[in-house]
Amino acid sequence: MKNNLNPLIMKKIILIAIAILPIISCSQKTEINTLTKQEKKESWALLFDGKTTNGWRIFKGGEVDGWKIEDGVLYNSGIGSDHGGDIITDNTYKDFELYLEWKINPSSNSGVFYHVEELDSVTKIYETGPEYQLVDESGRKLNPLQSTGANYAMNPPQNAKVKPTGEWNQTRIIVQGNHVEHWLNGVKVVEYEWWSPDWVERKHKGKWKDYPYYGLGKEGHIGLQDHGGLTGFRNIKIRRL
Repeated sequence: MKNNLNPLIMKKIILIAIAILPIISCSQKTEINTLTKQEKKESWALLFDGKTTNGWRIFKGGEVDGWKIEDGVLYNSGIGSDHGGDIITDNTYKDFELYLEWKINPSSNSGVFYHVEELDSVTKIYETGPEYQLVDESGRKLNPLQSTGANYAMNPPQNAKVKPTGEWNQTRIIVQGNHVEHWLNGVKVVEYEWWSPDWVERKHKGKWKDYPYYGLGKEGHIGLQDHGGLTGFRNIKIRRL
């Protein structure tokens, strides 16, 4: 079929299309640290607004210090031990689904804690709350109990596929009753029954045997670790179950 459009008109159409494409692309790009309409319907809540550390504080301390926010990303201090400090949410959660994205620098180590309790007799965040491990694995052979996605020192991850160092990963933690799931980049990598005979055996035969309060809280804070090296977090959101 013969094209009867004037070449000048065709040129204008092409120019308009080129001009519109970036606008369409931008409109389809999801902004970070926001909730979609569907997430709002499902009662998700942001734990990080991309601008402030409102809703967070230092574990057993005051206002967040040593952490920084750049371009909508929350970074820990990146120094090492005895640094800015681990941070926890002001609110506590029992049954929940937590989602966040993170990226880690070379040779860095961090983690996400849940059911954290600020008991008088404890001094460190890991003495009470289980940890979803985050670690740079490039060029390193790690104990599976210490690898990314693990329930640290309790349950090793299965079929975990971590993005290359410096790229964004997706983490999801689901706690409902005594059932817990760790997800990494869309894959369930850990599943366990909290306080079950298997859980009790793992605790008393492993690292946590000398930590009497580890994992006993039925409710607690969400925590982010400032342990060693630099880790960035964004899109931190949660919904109660």
